[in-house]
Amino acid sequence: MPELPEVEVVRRGLDQWVSGRTIAKTEVLHPRAIRRHLPGAAEFAARLEGREVRGAERRGKYLWLPLGDGRDALMAHLGMSGQLLVTDSGSPVEKHLRVRLSFADGGPELRFVDQRTFGHLLVTEMVPLARPVPAPIVHIAPDPLEESFDDEDFTRRLRARHTEVKRALLDQSLISGVGNIYADEALWRAGLHWARPTERLTRPKIAELLRGVREVMADALDQGGTSFDSLYVNVNGESGYFDRSLAVYGRRDLPCGRCGTPVVREPFMNRSSYSCPRCQVRPRGRS
Repeated sequence: MPELPEVEVVRRGLDQWVSGRTIAKTEVLHPRAIRRHLPGAAEFAARLEGREVRGAERRGKYLWLPLGDGRDALMAHLGMSGQLLVTDSGSPVEKHLRVRLSFADGGPELRFVDQRTFGHLLVTEMVPLARPVPAPIVHIAPDPLEESFDDEDFTRRLRARHTEVKRALLDQSLISGVGNIYADEALWRAGLHWARPTERLTRPKIAELLRGVREVMADALDQGGTSFDSLYVNVNGESGYFDRSLAVYGRRDLPCGRCGTPVVREPFMNRSSYSCPRCQVRPRGRS
């Protein structure tokens, strides 16, 4: 699933290509793509047509396009395979095209393509907080690249969790946007095993972990995100290449770039966790 850097790459493309443009027509080609917009396709289209897109914003893995006066927005979650593509209106229709938006200026249109249909679009009201966010994600915590992210509050809440540090990093109510890939990479940078108890983390170590999270995300953004197959692309259909720079994720039995010890893979929450057994020593009593 795309994580924060991949979604941010898409957001930047949307901000460049659709901001300031007025939606002329909306076509819903597959109802599952708007399954969370309960009033249905006709109301979805009516809420969008004639509305000006006022930019593109993101929190964690969620994107939204503020509309008109900013009281509502078109929100998107890409799921496993969703793609938001800016495409010439005369281009051939993609096999898995789900929703298509055309604009009053006759320029490139916005297409939502989703092979597995796990992603979705939704027109929703905005909640007028210090930083307005769509109503369905008001419970999602700020992500570590937001100005509103409070390092001290994160530190306090993390130490109160009494869980494994990687589980905490994946908790979107604590910190949003961090998924399996970047959790492993940040933990490697901080020299922490994924099973380290959060209540035993010192404040300096948590600061080091947050620094690792931000650094790995910034590095991934510089390289367009991480693409392991053709399903993650930016708005122009191009893949990122940060997978070439990963330190531990997906590198089982390959040497750690810091000490040369072979990277290990361990089961974790029906997924995998990768780490260096020398740089990231497993805490005692955690097997």
